[in-house]
Amino acid sequence: MRHLIDPADFTLEETLSLMDLADRIHDDPAAYKDVAARKRLATLFYEPSTRTRLSFEAAMLNLGGQVLGFPDAGVSSASKGETVADTIRVISCVADIAAMRHPKEGAPLRASRYSRIPIINAGDGGHSHPTQTLLDMMTIRQRKGHLDHLTIGFCGDLKFGRTVHSLIKSLSRLPGMKFVLISPEELRVPDYIISEILEPNNIPYVETRSMEEALPDLDVLYMTRVQRERFFNEEDYIRLKNSYVLTKEKLALAPADMPVLHPLPRVNEITLDVDDDPRAAYFDQVQNGVYMRMALIMTLLGLKDPKTGEVAFNVEG
Repeated sequence: MRHLIDPADFTLEETLSLMDLADRIHDDPAAYKDVAARKRLATLFYEPSTRTRLSFEAAMLNLGGQVLGFPDAGVSSASKGETVADTIRVISCVADIAAMRHPKEGAPLRASRYSRIPIINAGDGGHSHPTQTLLDMMTIRQRKGHLDHLTIGFCGDLKFGRTVHSLIKSLSRLPGMKFVLISPEELRVPDYIISEILEPNNIPYVETRSMEEALPDLDVLYMTRVQRERFFNEEDYIRLKNSYVLTKEKLALAPADMPVLHPLPRVNEITLDVDDDPRAAYFDQVQNGVYMRMALIMTLLGLKDPKTGEVAFNVEG
């Protein structure tokens, strides 16, 4: 049995195989409609979510499976004091696989140590969001045709942005990568990303405060919102929330084939007129999230691809 808690839980080869499966599902989703019949996914969301929770539910339903769970901690036994360890012991009795979102870093990892079913981390605090990373990589590969030798700009909240942390970790395993980190000083990427990932692997990076100066040299732009829920004080949030706003005029500075990604939800960091630009890829990310989560559920459950007769990769521990 395998879990997905951190992007590094899968090798690069396994990650690419998973993306290949997601691409096949994208091309012919009807072929996969009964693959997970009589299987149950538990969605354990201790924190509000729209896209991720609905994407997991849609993925399981598209595979012919069933969904059970709770949308926030207030309607679960967590409100009575039940621990994550006890909750997952119970869920292991009634489901075949679980997706967990939790405000505390490390909660899905703790759950995996007590679980008898595969656990998927659907976001834990400001730490990691590995399924978002998978769909981000799928979208980049679709738009650029490859994942290596790219200059990727991350803009906005790089301190609390778990999607940024996860994506940097995964893309750092590919050759020829360069990262441009665009943020105010207060929201710069955590030191461990630089000291434990970028510098030890000799990956070039630039930290800057200027989006406009960075745009002409980027292959991909990854925008993020300033996350109000991660701030301890409202004044800091108000001061920083509009640090970067991508407009149609600013986008004119970027290459014609530079996709714009965003994990969503957006607040006002991408203006509505950018949506009509062919470089806007953020709604493609949402659709790809369903296909990628279908591929992930299939693989962790050991279900064979009806197209190839094989699983994407072996999950037996």
